[in-house]
Amino acid sequence: MLARIISGAVIGVEAYGVEVEIDISPGLPVFTTVGLPEIAVKESRERVKAAVNNSGYPFPDDRITVNLAPADIKKEGTGFDLPIALGILAAQGLIPRQGAAQALVAGELSLDGRVKAVRGALPLALCAASQGATQLFVPAANAPEAAVVKGVAVYGINHLSEIVGFLQGALTLNPYRVDHDEIFRPADHQEIDFSEIKGQEHAKRALMIAAAGNHNVLMVGPPGSGKTMLARRLATILPPLTLAEAIETTKIFSVAGMLPPKRALVAQRPFRTPHHTISDAGLIGGGHHPRPGEVSLAHHGVLFLDELPEYKKHVLEVLRQPLEGGEVTISRATSSVTFPADFMLVAAMNPCPCGYADDPQHRCQCSQRQIHQYRGRISGPLLDRIDLHVEVPAVPYRELTNNRCGASSAAIREQVTRARHTQSGRFKHSRILCNAQMTARHIQRHCALDSQSQALVENAIQRLGLSARAYHRILKIARTIADLDGAAQIRTTHLGEAIQYRSLDRALPPA
Repeated sequence: MLARIISGAVIGVEAYGVEVEIDISPGLPVFTTVGLPEIAVKESRERVKAAVNNSGYPFPDDRITVNLAPADIKKEGTGFDLPIALGILAAQGLIPRQGAAQALVAGELSLDGRVKAVRGALPLALCAASQGATQLFVPAANAPEAAVVKGVAVYGINHLSEIVGFLQGALTLNPYRVDHDEIFRPADHQEIDFSEIKGQEHAKRALMIAAAGNHNVLMVGPPGSGKTMLARRLATILPPLTLAEAIETTKIFSVAGMLPPKRALVAQRPFRTPHHTISDAGLIGGGHHPRPGEVSLAHHGVLFLDELPEYKKHVLEVLRQPLEGGEVTISRATSSVTFPADFMLVAAMNPCPCGYADDPQHRCQCSQRQIHQYRGRISGPLLDRIDLHVEVPAVPYRELTNNRCGASSAAIREQVTRARHTQSGRFKHSRILCNAQMTARHIQRHCALDSQSQALVENAIQRLGLSARAYHRILKIARTIADLDGAAQIRTTHLGEAIQYRSLDRALPPA
């Protein structure tokens, strides 16, 4: 007796089809699983046997062989429990063998037959759609995210008996429906807003530029100047996620098992704030079975690193690949996994160890040597990859007590979105989406300078000792400022403002 059920497994953030073949033959009662199963997959035999018996179905006392094809790829996770159980029932003739032929099945079984949530339901739904499956059976907890994919009828299963009754024709199940418009409907009230920030007009302008061009930002200022407050409100002025971006982001959270219950999609841009004690594997991903790290969880959103010099130096250096390429590749002896990591880096630091260098209200206790060592914890190559260096001074008392409100997040977001639309039109025939992603070829084409502007940049490079990468950053920032102004060409005023955002390129006094 042979039965075949289609399931799937996830590598990185992508899923691939797996054929679960079950053969029941006469012989001593042995349950064997082949096809490179990991420990959790091998242990499924105990869960499946208990779930089938406790659901009121007979479990065969024969030789059972389960093959997971393709057999040359390691299988991990608990999502094969449900397809194995269905395969055993189909091989006994308890359910039609053709009933699940056009379906993809995944789910973990408890000992009493309940179906528990699994990781990666959204990638599995995309896999089912790409393979032409018309039905997808997943745990009820995973149905909202899986139902986002169009073209596949998604059924949320609570118990083994439900799917068996449905396949036997004795029970009716309705596909789960998702309202995409409802998911992306903006909230009536934002918990935080840019208008709550007192003063710091220079810093707010810099963050608007960063949001408009998806530029990385480093804020430097004394404790209590509002760096964290500014960073947390940056996410409120970013353009809304598109459906494609939301699906990409949700896939990562789904694989990591971090999608909130009953949440169909991650509809708002992520804002991740890892502690400075994080390891390099926690930041970029890793583990025996590689899982996405914080840089991937911040995909299409913001990664905020507070107290940047306090992070271990080797941890900061692993940021260089995702900042440049927008993805992270984790290699192991048997496989290589790539996670998307296209995020905006927002970092904050004090100007010196005590935090009060150049602060007129406090006396700095640090020597020039200590300041050099403190800033030296951030390497030059990493600093070059941060587009805007923003000075955030302490807010004067008169600004704190001023009742005047600045521009709201909604008003700033409208300007940012308009600039992003300009960039989308500019790069519609290429794979990049915003100014921060421009290559040298794009910079040459879209950042042409007149003679006066060239003289200004040349003078700045000579005086500040800027690198070639910093020069390109200045042109990208200037292009974004011009987009915010609605200007077709970069003007000298745009360049002048862009140059002032490279403050950390200026040499410190000798130690």
